[in-house]
Amino acid sequence: MKTLLCPLNGIRNIDEFIYGGEYHVEPDRKHADRKAWAEHVFFDTNSAGVVTEWWCHTPSSFWFLADRDTVTDEVISTYPFSIDPVER
Repeated sequence: MKTLLCPLNGIRNIDEFIYGGEYHVEPDRKHADRKAWAEHVFFDTNSAGVVTEWWCHTPSSFWFLADRDTVTDEVISTYPFSIDPVER
């Protein structure tokens, strides 16, 4: 059985989670044009290696971030989204 560590609920079966896409730094709300917002919302880099991703524990509706190696599918760490991955 594959598991994932939820920062709020602990280790849970992977079936309790949904993938929310790659984490991207949000464009400047005052100065970003439509193209910048479209790229932010719709495009992922799909890079091989460690990527920060959004995940949700569906029974509790708790959204969090996970650093996952896309080559090995290993989850390196999980943390609440209140911790900015850029500042980690």
